[in-house]
Amino acid sequence: MTLQIALIGAGAMGGAIGARLVETGQSVVVFDLDADKANALIAKGAVGANSAAEAAAHADYVITSLNAPHIVEAAVFGEHGVADGAKPGTLIIDMSSIDPDATKSFAERAAGLGLRWVDSPLSGGAPKVATGELTLMVGGADDDFAEAREVLQHLASNITHMGPAGAGQTTKLINQVLCGLNFLAVAEATQLALDAGVDAAKIPTALKGGRADSAILQEYMPRFVAKDYRRTGRIDNMVKDLNGAQDLARRTNTAMPMTATCAEVHRLLTAAGLGGEDQAALMVYFTGPPKLAD
Repeated sequence: MTLQIALIGAGAMGGAIGARLVETGQSVVVFDLDADKANALIAKGAVGANSAAEAAAHADYVITSLNAPHIVEAAVFGEHGVADGAKPGTLIIDMSSIDPDATKSFAERAAGLGLRWVDSPLSGGAPKVATGELTLMVGGADDDFAEAREVLQHLASNITHMGPAGAGQTTKLINQVLCGLNFLAVAEATQLALDAGVDAAKIPTALKGGRADSAILQEYMPRFVAKDYRRTGRIDNMVKDLNGAQDLARRTNTAMPMTATCAEVHRLLTAAGLGGEDQAALMVYFTGPPKLAD
């Protein structure tokens, strides 16, 4: 059965989500404030809308893929937002990475308007969504999760219901702590190998299957060695997520000394003008500024 889906936000991740949905035969109506981003997806088979409200009016499901809580709030509850056009009972699937408390608030507001909400932040990025192999951590009511899964199964191979609204976002913060620390550890280990005269390009193969192995080791140590700075993510997005994790840690009185150090390194690089660069640019912390991509 073809699903009727509105997509709000067609940036790097939203665009990849929309492209995958179109590819799997779903009907996608897209809206983005940046017309060029929406047009790129329209060229692949989506239908354009003039507002989030107009997009939602044609859909049973609304996916949001946006960068911050205030943007999600405006897109859903603001003028000409999703709530202005959505039919009663519409299921909103927020695939943004935002604060768990904001998510709980949005879910409550949506319920008051006769709409349903699940938070479904992701791990795996655009490369994994292209093959339908995202990892999703989902928060929301049991019945809403079961229905959302009918949509999300086209995007992901690992979908876990973590609990009520906000639980998915909390799990994503934990994911980002693990990723941020791993990125930094692999960068640091790469520099040590280079300084010690070991062929660092061989290390991922040498450690494959051992306790030190990870997806980040396998993908990023070769990139660190080659100074491959092509953009597949952003350092300043990691800052946002690590800030969120530290905010949560303060509320739960959880000690996170390694996360604090990791966040400071990412903030330093962002302050140096590298916030828009990929995690591969962490090597700058050890080697000094390279010639980055235009």
